Amino acid sequence: MAKILCVDDAAFMRKVVKDTLSKNGYTDLYEAVDGADAVDKYGEINPDLVIMDITMPNMDGLEALKAIRAKNPAANVVMCSAMGQEAMVIEAITAGAKDFIVKPFKPDRILKTVTSILGNP
Repeated sequence: MAKILCVDDAAFMRKVVKDTLSKNGYTDLYEAVDGADAVDKYGEINPDLVIMDITMPNMDGLEALKAIRAKNPAANVVMCSAMGQEAMVIEAITAGAKDFIVKPFKPDRILKTVTSILGNP
């Protein structure tokens, strides 16, 4: 079973992602509250996929992406951004993100992105 780490400083956003994934058969789900927490949890659980917000306190998603990719250059990381953050999305893709999802989340977009990277659960 694929392990997925959901990273967002907003608990509601983590819940939306986790609920969407769990309803579609992905059950090995973890959470992190900011970039620093994500880097720590990545080292602990070695997830198959990280879905991470860009704008967070302590360490933003771009810094966390770079730290995770330094640990594992093959890491699957999908970034999340609000409308109007196109420059950050481009920077994230350049830094190795596999894809990005625009907020507010559409469940079918989350699922399509996850299955394109991991396959079906």
